[in-house]
Amino acid sequence: MHKNNRHIQGYNFKALVKANTKLSPFIIKNKYNNQDTIDFSNPLAIKALNFSLLKSDYKINFWDIPEGYLCPAIPGRVDYIHHLHDLLATTPKTLIGDKKQVKVLDIGTGASCIYPLLGQRVYGWHFVASDVDPISIKVAKHIVSADKTLVKAITCRLQEDSNHIFNGIIAEDEFYHLTLCNPPFHRSLAEASQGTSRKWQNLNKAKTPAKAQSKQLNFGGQKAELWCPGGELAFIGNMIKESKTYQKQVLWFTCLVSKKDHISKLKLSLKKAQASQVKVINMAQGQKISRFIAWSFYDVS
Repeated sequence: MHKNNRHIQGYNFKALVKANTKLSPFIIKNKYNNQDTIDFSNPLAIKALNFSLLKSDYKINFWDIPEGYLCPAIPGRVDYIHHLHDLLATTPKTLIGDKKQVKVLDIGTGASCIYPLLGQRVYGWHFVASDVDPISIKVAKHIVSADKTLVKAITCRLQEDSNHIFNGIIAEDEFYHLTLCNPPFHRSLAEASQGTSRKWQNLNKAKTPAKAQSKQLNFGGQKAELWCPGGELAFIGNMIKESKTYQKQVLWFTCLVSKKDHISKLKLSLKKAQASQVKVINMAQGQKISRFIAWSFYDVS
């Protein structure tokens, strides 16, 4: 993990239960080392863990999402935030301006509104959080409205046209230092279902009936969170094309890329779009390697 990630030493379950007593029923012993843990295949346990982390480590006193919406792993999400901060730190100060007013656009914020919550609490950034799903925006607004500091720093906007990413969200007079996105990476519902089956097998749930596994797909996210026509490569490709229109209104466009094989094709698309600079930043959480691609039309060298 990033050196500034406060979860780098793992979870302190005693502190987390103290912050949120509703986590207590989900605490079990790891059969390998007899340490406290939870069943990471149980969506209710993960939801309780997330709220405990948000309350204990980020002073978020209210957070709740409906059943069937993506419940993100906080250590990995905050890692992205820390690496974005590093990206800004390598950018000429003349382009950044007043750091206290760093403004970020979150594409596909989801019901959890997780990136804006973390980015505001860790670095004091201001966010516009967008999504194509009206329920996600309604829930995100409800979470934000529970905290006066968040209300001043986070604005939630519905993207009314699923064919667009920035268009309809970025106003003519707005400037963003960063955009971020965790894109839908599957190409179809069937592909998303296969991915869920693999996760269940990895969690030693291979004997779970297929019907139950299908139901658990809801825990993994809604359609817009999991898949889109053409999958991740098409989604980011569209983002690159649309970014040209807003090249003077965004300092750094960024997006997570789940498949390493997609990087070369995305770099080619960015070359065609005449991006001034492209960076691929690798991140690691345990044995998992992830990455995001960043591009700018400014002279950021």
